[in-house]
Amino acid sequence: MGCWKQEESNTWTFPTLILCLYGFFYMMKPSEPFLTPYLTGPDKNLTIDEVTNHIFPVWTYSYLALLFPVFLITDYVRYKPVLLLQGVSFIITWLLLLFAHGVAAMQAVEFFYGMVTATEVAYYAYIYSVVSTDHYQRVTSYCRSITLVAATVAAVLGQLLVSLADVSYFHLNAITLASVSLAFLCSFFLPMPQKSMFFHRKDVSETLPGPDKGVPTVGSDRPSSCQEDKGSVSADRGPAPEQQAGNAEPQNHMLRVLLQLSKDLRDCYSSRKLLYWSLWWALATAGFNQVLNYIQVLWDFRAPSHSSAVYNGAVEAIATFLSSVTSFVVQYMKINWDLFGELALGIFSAIDAGSLLLMHFTTNIWACYAGYLIFKACYMLLITIATFQIAVNLSMERYALMFGFNNFVALVIQTILTVVVVDSRGLELDIVTQFLIYGSYFAVIAGIFSIRSICLLVSSKCK
Repeated sequence: MGCWKQEESNTWTFPTLILCLYGFFYMMKPSEPFLTPYLTGPDKNLTIDEVTNHIFPVWTYSYLALLFPVFLITDYVRYKPVLLLQGVSFIITWLLLLFAHGVAAMQAVEFFYGMVTATEVAYYAYIYSVVSTDHYQRVTSYCRSITLVAATVAAVLGQLLVSLADVSYFHLNAITLASVSLAFLCSFFLPMPQKSMFFHRKDVSETLPGPDKGVPTVGSDRPSSCQEDKGSVSADRGPAPEQQAGNAEPQNHMLRVLLQLSKDLRDCYSSRKLLYWSLWWALATAGFNQVLNYIQVLWDFRAPSHSSAVYNGAVEAIATFLSSVTSFVVQYMKINWDLFGELALGIFSAIDAGSLLLMHFTTNIWACYAGYLIFKACYMLLITIATFQIAVNLSMERYALMFGFNNFVALVIQTILTVVVVDSRGLELDIVTQFLIYGSYFAVIAGIFSIRSICLLVSSKCK
């Protein structure tokens, strides 16, 4: 019996290894930093206005349309089928990018890439369904690290191939297609999970009989928050009716899960601390994704790729490295985040605003590169702090739910920004003016949290 338990505890290593290989290959995209030069170059011969106002917005819209249904389907089908879908979407994206032409074809590329990003939830949620809570921290570290390493290696490789070997952007995309195809093959070797966070939970009544097997639930070793005890009890009781009914209708099951999810959301956002951290998360992530989506267009405007050397890959590699460093440093910061957290949000959001305004006003490409490095490093520092502050107070199920909902709200805000600022049906602003808007947007975020932090500090001194 003891040997069987030891073997069971070691089963986390194989799926973790395969998932890390999958993460490495799907992030190993050396062509990604050079997407705009590729689209506006001789391969696709698109104008910068077509790319900015007609093609790139499609990604935002498709991502928004797919995110919520994919989130539910991912949990219902237990992750692996969605990882396979992501692999197929990757391959279709790069096949179209390589061999299709015209605005409509590139809009299809953006649609399928929206599917890719919407299905990323399966990658980060899968591992929690096949390992015990004892291994969550280690496995999360492995998966996050491997994707950062792959992104850095891909950016460096892309830059070296372009600058030193004079490899064309077309062949860079061919290398990316080979890499994402390997990721697709890796996904076949992942074991099929027997449980998921919401629809297929391993609750008390589903476990084997015995006094030592009915107590723990996923995430039960975490501290409780936002009526966690009450929520956990109700969550454990949730599956009982359909068990008594003997696999009740799927529609009723879906309704019960949705009602439980809405209750969990209401309970969690009733915590003022989690509400403000989530508000920053949604606002800042919307702006960050918008900047990430259009930064190459600004670089190409400042230093046209057909007449200037392109260093997008090197800049992305340095930005990824700085992001990993700032994320790593967070664990050594001995700060009372309850008291000074919102002040940090205000200060670093102001730095982000300044870096974006620098990119608007300067005409020097190197100043644009520097502003981007500062912007990304500050955002990654703050999002790591926000993630920790939210996750430390919640069970894994509720953290996954808040993570998904915060990103959904961020995507709604980003869609509004895209429609108003970028889309041809909105203001259709030029790329330089867009970054003035984005800088002002982060200045507003900085103002909100700076005022909030000052009020918090004053009230704490009065006490």
